[in-house]
Amino acid sequence: MGWEKMMKQRGVEAIFLAVIFAGCVVAGAAPASAQTFQSYRCADGTRFLAAFYQYDSRAFLQIDGGAVTLARRLNWSGTRYSGGGITLTITKAGIAVKHARRPTAACEVDVKQP
Repeated sequence: MGWEKMMKQRGVEAIFLAVIFAGCVVAGAAPASAQTFQSYRCADGTRFLAAFYQYDSRAFLQIDGGAVTLARRLNWSGTRYSGGGITLTITKAGIAVKHARRPTAACEVDVKQP
């Protein structure tokens, strides 16, 4: 009787491990969520990196040596993000950033030449 019980238990363990393995394979095959990373250079010399994720309404910035998360705010003429004393505005006309009690500065994509 002890031998039969042990064999049934091993069978259950084998099925459990197979299910876990299959789940890991399926999870590993899932595509990564869409994301956008972009480096910007502003008229006042400020440089920053912005990250936008498909399923998150926030903007993630690396600016002045620190990371800042900006919440999306209501704006009539485009998209505005703000938080931590920083405001990022994206319109059809371009991108602007205001931070550290400085005036708003126009920014453009920072394209580095090879």
